[in-house]
Order: sequence, then structure tokens, then C-alpha cells
Amino acid sequence: MSDFDLHLFAEGRHWHIYNVLGAHLTKHQGAEGVRFAVWAPNARAVSVIGDFNDWDTKANPLVANGSYGVWSGFVAGASEGALYRFAITTRTGETVTKADPYAQAFEMRPGSAAVVTQRGRYAWGDGDWLASRNHFDWQHSPIAIYEVHAGSWRHHGAGRWLNYRELAEQLIPYVRECGFTHIELLPVTEHLLDESWGYQTTGYFAPTSRYGSPDDLRYLIDECHRHDIGVILDWVPGHFPEDDPVLARFDGSCLYEHEDPRRGRHQDWGTLIYNYGRHEVRNFLIGSALFWLDAFHVDGLRVDAVASMLYLDYSRKDGDWLPNEQGGRENLEAIRFLQDLNRVCQSRFPGVLMMAEESTSWPRVTRPPESGGLGFNLKWNMGWMHDTLDYLSQDPIYRKYHHDRLTFGMMYAFSENFLLPLSHDEVVHGKSSLIQKMPGDDWQQRASLRLLFSYMYTYPGAKLLFMGGEFGQRREWSEKRELDWSLLQYPEHAGLLRLVADLNGLYRREAALHRNGYSSDGFEWIDCHDLTQSVISYLRLGNRDRGEVLAVVVNFTPIPRHGYRVGVPLAGNWQEIFNSDSTYYGGSNLGNPLPLNTIDEPWMARPFALELTLPPLGVIILRHIP
Repeated sequence: MSDFDLHLFAEGRHWHIYNVLGAHLTKHQGAEGVRFAVWAPNARAVSVIGDFNDWDTKANPLVANGSYGVWSGFVAGASEGALYRFAITTRTGETVTKADPYAQAFEMRPGSAAVVTQRGRYAWGDGDWLASRNHFDWQHSPIAIYEVHAGSWRHHGAGRWLNYRELAEQLIPYVRECGFTHIELLPVTEHLLDESWGYQTTGYFAPTSRYGSPDDLRYLIDECHRHDIGVILDWVPGHFPEDDPVLARFDGSCLYEHEDPRRGRHQDWGTLIYNYGRHEVRNFLIGSALFWLDAFHVDGLRVDAVASMLYLDYSRKDGDWLPNEQGGRENLEAIRFLQDLNRVCQSRFPGVLMMAEESTSWPRVTRPPESGGLGFNLKWNMGWMHDTLDYLSQDPIYRKYHHDRLTFGMMYAFSENFLLPLSHDEVVHGKSSLIQKMPGDDWQQRASLRLLFSYMYTYPGAKLLFMGGEFGQRREWSEKRELDWSLLQYPEHAGLLRLVADLNGLYRREAALHRNGYSSDGFEWIDCHDLTQSVISYLRLGNRDRGEVLAVVVNFTPIPRHGYRVGVPLAGNWQEIFNSDSTYYGGSNLGNPLPLNTIDEPWMARPFALELTLPPLGVIILRHIP
């Protein structure tokens, strides 16, 4: 190993560290074999054990590389597919065996040995996609994400998963039919526990072997790109399992985690917290992010549980946490790590999207590090999600007392670049499915879900919908079974799927819905004060000079409204271009089928007015006809 590699790693700035540490097939002195390298600075000795040496701890000792704490060596005869671990002699003389933190493949759970793998054989065909992504104007483009758990979207039957290639064959046509611009995969980094859904990662450089080989995952991503679908991966740098066969007390010491549990352990989750102040640990994590962008061509990362990283007192009682050097609760080391992560990823891979699941009011999450921000592109709008679902869970007769749930979000809607998430977290652990959150009989529940999706697609920001919601799955999601696809035989569920597809199409076509999605230039209230009738109305705006103006009216009660007057900025005819109550979607078909002519009378601080029929629990979208 070169001194330059070791020096960069010690400084936390080796952006291709995954090409240096770990297991790499190579040739040495004419012999084919594998070069192994591992960081274990507190070890007395390290050897590599595997099925190529009968797991003999004395057969293949590694050599320390100066004072950098890196051990390396070449094993002739070791080959692709070999299982291996590191046998580490700690300072106390104990020998522990650990899997490789930089392994690029693992055996199928419950086994946890690393697997020697070959990179560079896959023949990518997405060059045009990557070239276009370099110039992706995401702030003025539609972003509609379909969130997927690979193991439970569909099954072969008897609980047998589809592999990555089978997913490509079935998922891609479905996503294209639905009109989503991206898929987001719950973590496909290797993990031992199915029930963790991948959020307790053990392999930060390895796709899970549950669904096939690394090249099988490359095939899925490549095929998505060939069909104009972006791929985002969930990625978890906030914590790791305390019983981790890879990272926990790796060389007999708290190497990746903090020694003090007041900084090194999440009490709620029983997981360990990374020591973000250590250069090599930051390099490990940033190297992992870059690896997925580089070796797998992914188009973005959604960073999980950012709030837990930012606050030293996250979910802790007084006395159970340590303040920072300035006496505050902010994790200054984690802040620096996130800033570095976003700066490096976006500079090296222009056009990728870095997304934060950050559930507090931490400021400037999506602003550049140079101006004190964290540097993410998008932040999940958890406030909008909670307020909207809370409001819709109320019986319509009481919604007028909760009207502020609808209007408060606009007070901060443009303080960040927001994504509106209806994610997997909202349909598990007794929270019920989206449709079951809605009050009333079956008709009202379906109408309310159509309203929710229509409201989301006309509200500023990017969109995310978890699988199953698009056709009104009634059961809570479980990783143990596939979605209830049989529901699509019923017209009301098929109609809901058609509504989502049409909303995606409208969102893509109508610049007013996406051109200014992160700017106050793209939104104006028409009326946000009609709490007695639980109706809101607003304009969505693109380029006004091009006529990119839409009016949206939402009726949150099951009572039809006839002769409902709204103010509009332009005289002439307006055409209803979308109605969530259409029979095509399973509604009652109440609306405004003919063009509407404005009334030459000021209304709601607008120069003209329209008189509308509002469908029950419905959303209508109107476009001005020049």
C-alpha cells in the first residue's frame, strides 16, 4: 500500500478508499490471489481466515503499514467467491473474528462472512442517462418518487423474493405506467435482520445477497436508467447494530463508535453511534456514499435519521448526554461530517440528489455549507405530513376546528427545499394503512385518499409515495408478505391507481406544478380562511408570461358545494383539467365539465371570479384558456 493512500485515509480524505481497503483480486509476483487490507489500529496482530485456508488463524498473517493502523497482505490462491473474515488479536490478548467493513459482498444471512467479489465486469448501458444527469435542473423539474421495499413488493409465492433482475422485469413497467420519475429503495446495503428493513446495516459497501449478486443490482439500476427512471437508495450513517459482527468494538476497542455510551449508543434503538470526529470513520462513511454513486450509478441517497445525528440529547434525559465543547446540544462533529458528505458527493457527481430525513426545525438543512447549511438538496417535510394526516383523520364535521393544520405549513414551506413524504413509516407499527386512516364509510375513505394524493401533487415540493398506497392497500405493510395486488381486480382500487398515474402525468406536463416548487413564486393563496366549509383554494404558478397558471380548489367535506365562488387573476374561460371525483377514478362525477367564464367582479382580492361546483371530498384543477 502506498504512503499516499495511507496519508489520505488518515486525514479522512481518501475518496476511493473502497479500492484500497477490503479484499481485491490481483496478481502478485506472477501468482493470482487476493490482497486484503483492514484498519485495526489497536490490534496486536491481524490475520485473514477463510475457506481458502480452513479458517486457520495462523495461516495468513497480515503486516502493519507503518503507524497508520492499517494491516495488509496478499494470499495466493484465494479467488472470487471465497468466504473470509479477519482474526484480530486485541491489546488484551483476546482473539476476535470480524467480517470486513469494506467487503463488497456477504454470504446470505444468517451467515455474516464476507465474500471476495470481482468488480468492473458489468457492461453499463446508461451513458446517455449519466450525461444528462450532469445537467439535471432538479429545482425546476418534477420529482415523484415511488418508495419500494425490494423484498415485499412482489413475491414468487410462499414468501420467496424476486431477485434484482426479476424486479427489473416487473417493477420498471409498473413504475413507468404509474408515471413516477424515480424509485427509492429501502436500504439494500447488507443487513442480518429482515425485520430491520435494512436500517441496521452491516455491509456499507455490499448490496444484500437476499436478492442476488452485486451485478444483478447493477442490472436493475441500469435498466431503470435505460427507461428514464432514477434510482435513490436509503443510506444509514446514523447508527449500527451493537451486536454487529462487523463494526462493533472492531479491534477490541470502540473504533467506529464513541467509547462513552452517552455519545456512543442510541438508547431507543439499542444501536451504536459513529464517532464522527475520527478522520478514518468519516472517510469510511463518505467512502461508502461515494461507492454507491460510483460503482452502482445511483442517482441519490436518502440519509436516514438525520435528527438523531444532529442533537447530542436526541431522545435522552437530562444527565444522559454530554454537551459539545461550547456547552451546547449540537453535535458539531456530525454537522461537519454531513457538510463534507454533501459537498464531496455533489461536487464529484453533479446532478445526484442528497436527501435528509430530518424531523425537527433544524435550520438551513438544504442550504450550502458555505452559508452555514448542511448542504442537502431536499429535506423531508415531516411537518406537512403529520399535519395533513392528522387533519384528514378528523371527522369532516370537526375539521373546521383544525383548519390551521392546512394553512400553517405555508408559513415555512419555502424555508427549505422540501419533499412531501407519505412513506413506509406511516403504514407500520399499528399506524394502519393510508386509506384506513381516513374516517367514514368505504366511499368516504376512498374519496379522502384520492383527495390526499391530489392535494399532495398540487402542493409545492417533490413527492414520495410508499408502495401499496397508490392502489389503496388496506392492510398495514409487512416485510413478510407481498402487497395485496388482488385488490386491483376491484374497480375502486384500479380507479385509485389511475388517479395516481394521471396526477404524475399532470405533474410532469404542467410547468405550474413543478417549475417553482421550492419558491414562493410558485404559490399564492386564493382563500385560506373558509374554515366553516373546510375549503381551501390556491394558485400554482410557473412562468406567468407563458400562461403557466393553475387554480386548485379542495373541498375537505363530503358535502357538495354549488355556486362556490373563487377569485382568479385572469379574465376569460377556465377549463377543469382534473377532478378527483371523476367516475374514472371511482368518484361520483360531480364537477364542471364545460368551460367556465369569469365574472367581471373583484373577489378575494382578485380582479375576477368563477362560480364552481365543488365535488364532495374532492379536488379540482382549473387552467386558464387564452
